[in-house]
Amino acid sequence: MNLKSLQNGMSEGFVLLKKCDEKNAKNGSTYLDIILSDKDGEMPAKLWDYKGENLFETGMVVKIRGTVEQYNGHDQFRISQIRPASSTDDYNLSDIVPSSEVGGEQIFDMILNRVNAFKDDDLKNIVLEILNDKKDLMITCPAAFKLHHAIVGGLMLHTISIVRMAEEICKIYPNIDKELLLSGAILHDVAKTWEFELSKTGLVKGYTTEGELIGHLVKGAIYIEEAAKKLNIQSEKVVLLQHMVLSHHGEPEFGAAVRPLFLEAEILSDLDSLDAKIFEINSATSKVKPGEFTDRMWALDNRKLYNHGRTSSEHKVNLD
Repeated sequence: MNLKSLQNGMSEGFVLLKKCDEKNAKNGSTYLDIILSDKDGEMPAKLWDYKGENLFETGMVVKIRGTVEQYNGHDQFRISQIRPASSTDDYNLSDIVPSSEVGGEQIFDMILNRVNAFKDDDLKNIVLEILNDKKDLMITCPAAFKLHHAIVGGLMLHTISIVRMAEEICKIYPNIDKELLLSGAILHDVAKTWEFELSKTGLVKGYTTEGELIGHLVKGAIYIEEAAKKLNIQSEKVVLLQHMVLSHHGEPEFGAAVRPLFLEAEILSDLDSLDAKIFEINSATSKVKPGEFTDRMWALDNRKLYNHGRTSSEHKVNLD
């Protein structure tokens, strides 16, 4: 993390409270269990003997001062002073909030150009209807709360990665319905713009009530049905698109409403999983030195991952 070292051995700086929970210690006192983050990484932290004098919550930018200590072999920040950031503070939000290295609007335009080139008018019109309706949210929305692409603009970065992988696969297997596959790839996570509750920083701070009760897979299928009715499109292609959205998590235990039941749906599910894993592995290994292992990653089958150091572990997407 990018904290300034002070002469007294302490460190200070502006950070984001990625997690902030009020808990009770064994002696009965109250403390805050926190995860600090900025664009360079994150670190667990504790604020002991919390008196509730300030209201701190997840998604808030704060200024902290304290010391880095060791706990179970890992760095942990012991906070001695903390306050909410104010409008007069001298800091750049871009240094604190992780975001896509490519602007969401630039990626949105790249996707739009692809859709405008579709030969299938039904697929083109459905996808364009949804994209144009959700554009303002899509270009900044993260793709996740805590896991892959949980960054400002992450939804667009995740989407274009899958779209470009899908295009390459279609070159190898010409029997794939390319426009159907790309349509599903573009729309598979669009309802996350509705599912997530965003903080002022643009990151996800939780889920909406409707998002918890229904979820983005079902809502995405509803979006497709609504767009088709508005455009008076009555075709099996509408159902195929809905199935791809409903099945892209692969297995019911991972949230899929149904397993993929045709080729393009299976490919979309696999590419979605692959892109998420690539992001997670890059993110995890970038936090350790070459020749070292990460902590166990519960999102990746509780594996410890090895940074071999042969390439950069930073997540980069080549959009050339």
